Amino acid sequence: MKSPAELSQRWARQWEVADNREQRLLLAEVWPVSLPIGKPTPAQFTRQTDLIREHLQRWRAVTIGRVIWETVAFRSGSEPMEVPVKWVLSNPSEWVAACGDPLIVRDYERLDRLVSAVDPLFRRALVRQRQLLQDKPEAEIIKATEVAMALIPGSAAGRPLRALSVCGIDSKFFERHRGLLIHLLDERFDGQVSELGLEAFLDAPDEGQHWLLVAPLSPELLPFSQQRVRARELAATPLPASHILIVENERCLHQLPKLPNTIAVLGSGLNLEWMNATWLKDKRIAYWGDIDTWGLVMLAAARRRQPHLEPLLMDRELFDATCSTLSVNESRPAGEQPPEGLTAPEMDFYQHLRNLEKGRIEQEFLLRERVVAALESWYLRITLGDSTMSDAG
Repeated sequence: MKSPAELSQRWARQWEVADNREQRLLLAEVWPVSLPIGKPTPAQFTRQTDLIREHLQRWRAVTIGRVIWETVAFRSGSEPMEVPVKWVLSNPSEWVAACGDPLIVRDYERLDRLVSAVDPLFRRALVRQRQLLQDKPEAEIIKATEVAMALIPGSAAGRPLRALSVCGIDSKFFERHRGLLIHLLDERFDGQVSELGLEAFLDAPDEGQHWLLVAPLSPELLPFSQQRVRARELAATPLPASHILIVENERCLHQLPKLPNTIAVLGSGLNLEWMNATWLKDKRIAYWGDIDTWGLVMLAAARRRQPHLEPLLMDRELFDATCSTLSVNESRPAGEQPPEGLTAPEMDFYQHLRNLEKGRIEQEFLLRERVVAALESWYLRITLGDSTMSDAG
């Protein structure tokens, strides 16, 4: 004998199953659907009359879908009783309402808009793979389906993906939506993209060999002043420095000061998988990126890989102090919800930036004096902290 609240939880659990979403959101013939409520036992009818009365009242109050009642006769009863036996739903909107979860309601409304806006070929992919849609604006998801429809094998013709001009996308579109594009193209080309790899399928240079700029900020650390290294190789090759500075854009190299025992890695952008390197766990790490929603997305991704890193020059105080002269429009902000990996103040800052007309400060435009002061302060603070801990030991 289940209550409406218990069955609401079951409806909600069913929403989390991709097969259920696909069938119930895309196939009209699967409706109606139902869940059994269960009947009271003779013992309950005899000894728990208050419980039975309360159970009946709860089900009479249900207004979503249809509650099927059945006449049941109990030996101890003077006459048959009408009891609820089944909860029946007739369409997706009733299912979502029956879940009683605002997050599911929001999820459904978003999927409903997307399914209506994209080519039917991609509806199944969007409904099943919700995790690929997280933190992505709806307009960009729709654009990704347009791009997936426009691409064919060999489209890149030897050019890097960032140089591939299709459907008016920007140079970072493939970085931002790589997983989603692969999944959409798999729908169109029967899994060939996952099997071959995106670059091989489109005839583009292997972005798995993303090149990073490595620059020692102290001359004795490496036998070169700067060098490009594949991300894959860097992940497997520890750098000989106690302090590692990770910089989103390599255009900022000229702003970096000399720092003892420090090596800078520039140009990762959204390609941060190399930061899973085990050797980074023993390093003092700072991260510096653009002050905008995408910069905070990258910071969150970096922190998920190395939680002990320290962000620099990416805070609300600096933004407020410099926005009057340096801020510009962020043409395509990141998703509506802050990504996992940000602190509470950073999440608030993320939402603040999304609400601004000019919510972006590119890191290369910060005054070098301010950058130098922040980096030197970080190094000194970390070094003194290590020294204090050593003395205490």
